[in-house]
Formats: sequence, structure tokens, C-alpha cells
Amino acid sequence: MQTSFSLAQLADPGVAEAESILRNCVHCGFCTATCPTYVTLGNELDSPRGRIYLIKDMLENDRPADEHITTHIDRCLSCLSCMTTCPSGVHYMHLVDHARVHIEKTHKRPVLTRFMRAMLAAILPYPGRMRAALRLAKLGRPFAPVFDMVPPLKPLAAMLRLAPAKIEAPQVHTSPGVFAPSSEKIARVALLTGCAQPVLDAEINRTTIELLGRLGIETVLPQGEACCGSLVHHMGREEQALDAARHMVDVWSQEIERGGLDAIVITTSGCGTTIKDYGYMLRNDPQWAERAAKVSALALDVTEYLATLDLPQPQNPQNLTVAYHAACSLQHGQKVRNAPKDLLRAAGFTVKEAPESHLCCGSAGTYNILQSQIADQLRDRKVANIESTAPDVIAAGNIGCLTQIGGGTEIPVVHTIKLLNWAHGGDQPSELG
Repeated sequence: MQTSFSLAQLADPGVAEAESILRNCVHCGFCTATCPTYVTLGNELDSPRGRIYLIKDMLENDRPADEHITTHIDRCLSCLSCMTTCPSGVHYMHLVDHARVHIEKTHKRPVLTRFMRAMLAAILPYPGRMRAALRLAKLGRPFAPVFDMVPPLKPLAAMLRLAPAKIEAPQVHTSPGVFAPSSEKIARVALLTGCAQPVLDAEINRTTIELLGRLGIETVLPQGEACCGSLVHHMGREEQALDAARHMVDVWSQEIERGGLDAIVITTSGCGTTIKDYGYMLRNDPQWAERAAKVSALALDVTEYLATLDLPQPQNPQNLTVAYHAACSLQHGQKVRNAPKDLLRAAGFTVKEAPESHLCCGSAGTYNILQSQIADQLRDRKVANIESTAPDVIAAGNIGCLTQIGGGTEIPVVHTIKLLNWAHGGDQPSELG
């Protein structure tokens, strides 16, 4: 794609990177076939190619974002399926991230929309605040239909509907500490606890620590851990995201200096994609660039890490059919596609992958709150495809996907690590009761 940025514009590192990405696009349109919003809405401007044209026009003309471009960029899930499809290697993720920052800095959204976005950014990254908000949500759920009648308040209605009946209290496996292995120690890793996950399902942490412990892995939950910044990063709140990244780089760097780390293990793939990008996010910060790159290099999805180990034969092989849902952040963002399925098969499960497995379920961080109508359509499509495989259980590696898909089916939806822990000597996942 030909561009016409001025030298003054290209002096900005962000614009220079955007220009480099734009030049790789050859207008082929392959991305439209695998873009969930284009497949759903049929609008060229809701495809990666259409958004690329909008972003190019906005940035080249050094123009503040308007409602038109904001609408189409906001509809992007950042599922990154387009990056898997693109034959030209267009790094759409970094381009749309830059566009979101530009929108956040130059466009004034309607007051109720600003309030909703600010509320999400102030609550969801903080487990304590999230627990308090979910308790209030139980009281507010009956008012969801009323909020649905006011378009700017639809996100509030969606949030109330998504609120779970069960809220997890802080537990030993979600609090700072060191967990010694139950067999001879062979490695030491840090485990990301996350923000929403310990509130929604603390058992994911517990089962991960227990499985790693039986394999001889010492697991550390570092003191001072906080949000990785993923959620606000995708909302265009650049400084908040970079502050979170710096904080977590510092926390893990201290742990590396204290006792060394063989890996930073992540059980929420949405967080993993962002953490693996810390080196890029902080590349222009001399104080943080090297440490951030080191942290990114250590970050591994839990299935990615387990695939590097010599796992024993399963102790509790189960004759169950598992429909594996490949979270977009894992299959497209991190390119981790085979490890989860291979581990499940080796553990004794029959693994099936649903039709259209490349399409997003509609969760995408805050997307199922801020763009609930599109998200619901994607969820229903995803659930129909999964149910067509007639599984006993659905497995996924991202808490957002588990929540989203679980809201549309009666089939048990379980984190992949829980099934692996069960097969390798752990307890049966509570979802399978």
C-alpha cells in the first residue's frame, strides 16, 4: 500500500511503525473471509482491510478521530484472525492498537459511553473492586432490561447479565507465595494470577499449581503482582497500559534476580498475548526496553510450557469427548495451536475441534460488554458449531471465553488445565460434578 506521510509525521515512532505496517498491505482481501465482524455484518469497513483504509486516511491527514471511524474500530475484536490469514504479514495488531490510542486522545465520546468505559477500566483490573461490583450486580440484574432500552447503557445491561452467581474470595492459591513441588524440583516458574480469573474461577490457579508441583515445578506467585495491562491496552488507554506493563516487568525482574525463573506461566491467553508483547510496547523506553524484552521471552501459555516437559502417562484417563475451543489470543495472537489438543489427547481424551474454529466467540476482553449485540451473535454461532460435535465437555484456555461460551450452552465448559490436572492425578473438575 502506498503511503504519503510527511517527514515530520514519521518522526513520531508510533506513526513510523504504523506507516511500515500499512506499506505491507496489498489490498488482497483474504482477511475479510476470516474476520468475525465482516462475516457477521457484511460491511467492508468492519473488515481488517476496511479498517486499514480508515486508519491510513486518519493518520496521513493527521486528523482527529470522528464518530464514523471510532464506530468501526470499536467493532474490531482484536481477535487477530486476519493476521493468521494475511499472506503479506501485515501486523494488524500493532496498527489497530495505535489507532485506538489515537482515538482515545483525539475523540470525545458521548458522556455515558465515556462513563462506562472509565468504569470498566477502574474496576475490572482490580480484583477487590471487581468482587464488590459483582456483589452489586446481583442486586442490579433485574434492571438489565431497563438499561437495554437506553443505547449508551446497553454495556451496563450486558455486564449485569454476565455477572456470575458465584464470586471467589481470595485463596492461598491466588495470593502471593511460593509453592514447593511434591517431587524432586526440576524448575522454578512464576504464575500469573490475573485480575478477573481469580474472582471468577480460583480453581484454575489451584489446579495449575498442583499439576506443576507433581511434575517437580516450584511455582511462585510474586508479591506485588497486579493487572498485566491487557484490558486497558485494548481500550486505547496507553499510559495506563504502559504503567501496568512497567509494574509487572519490575515485579518479575525482581523475582528473576531473587531466585531465577525458567518461565512465566500464563493461564489466561488474553493476558499472555499482551505480556509477550511487552518488549514491543516498551521498545522506545531505554529504562525498560531490555527488561521488558526479557520478560516477554520468558512468557509461555501453560499448555505451551507443559509441552516442553516430559509428562508421565495419565493416572486417570477419561473416556470423554472434549470439544477444544481455540481462544483467538492463543491460536492467532500467540500462534499456540497444537499444544493444548496434543496434551488433551495424550491425557486420554477424545478431542474434537468445532467448525469455524478460527472465528471468535465474542468475548474479547470487554467486547461482550461494550459491543454486546455483535458478541451475542458470535457466541450463538460459536456454541452452535461446538454443539454440532456432540462433546461431553468444552475446553478452553481463556477465562473470557469460558464465561462467554458458558453463557450459551448447558454443556460443561472447563479450563484445559483442569482436565489435564484431573488426568494426571488431580481431582475431577467441579464443573463435571
